[in-house]
Amino acid sequence: MLYNSAQEWRDAPHKRIVLFAMSGLGKTYVSEMLQQTGTWFHYSIDYRIGTRYMAEPIADNCKREAMKVPFLREMLLADAIHIAPNIHDHDLTAVAAYTGKPGNEAQGGLSFDAYMKRQKQFQAAETQALLDTSEFMERAEDIYGYDNFVCDTGGSICEWVDAENPNDLILNALAKNALLVWIKGSDAHSQSLVERFDRSPKPMCYDTEFTIDCWEVYLIENNIVESEVNPDDFIRWMYARAMKHRQPRYEAMAKWGVTLDANDVMKVRSADEFCELIAAALP
Repeated sequence: MLYNSAQEWRDAPHKRIVLFAMSGLGKTYVSEMLQQTGTWFHYSIDYRIGTRYMAEPIADNCKREAMKVPFLREMLLADAIHIAPNIHDHDLTAVAAYTGKPGNEAQGGLSFDAYMKRQKQFQAAETQALLDTSEFMERAEDIYGYDNFVCDTGGSICEWVDAENPNDLILNALAKNALLVWIKGSDAHSQSLVERFDRSPKPMCYDTEFTIDCWEVYLIENNIVESEVNPDDFIRWMYARAMKHRQPRYEAMAKWGVTLDANDVMKVRSADEFCELIAAALP
């Protein structure tokens, strides 16, 4: 690890961390709290994905929809209007709307082939955004003078890494330059996340094997074909399965860094308190 002891962490002139966890367990909360001190640079993987690697596909999709409206079609063809996604690190509506949900098109779904194409686009985008982390560390210090750096990863990071492989490209690139920090939730947290997702389902991204398996099982269990799938019902069903799918992946990733309890993280009210929480997790 980059910091081998609590004292080494406390004394480090440059504190650099990569937060990973299920969505909703405090990654962005902590990142924004650190950023507000004025001494930490906040690098959001989701923001990088939306603004750099998926901006064009998202904009093209918006234009495709706009071309279906006669007035907007005329304006676009005349180059009289400009369409572009508005991405925020706390609101990924544009990215989620593009990745979409498979199922009945009349209910807002995509064909499964189109859905998988967009899943693979997201995987490539997130992989590259994660590999960009070291570049942003250098830029944060060189351009803006930040000594400390926090990378706020997306919940799907565990889908693209093989934590059991000591040569994993992404994990090696991250661990070489920062301390990986897992914010671990409990079974109660998982249930709360499932309930929250059930109230407001949103598109998610998973590895290809898991996604195809879920799709095939869902069709068989419900005795339906693709065009009969309710998109929201399917992604609710898949998300509940994803809790069990992702947990062992996060646990394997935790061996590359330190683990913090989500309950402890949510009690933190300052950067100093959070840094001491990390110190307590180190040898």
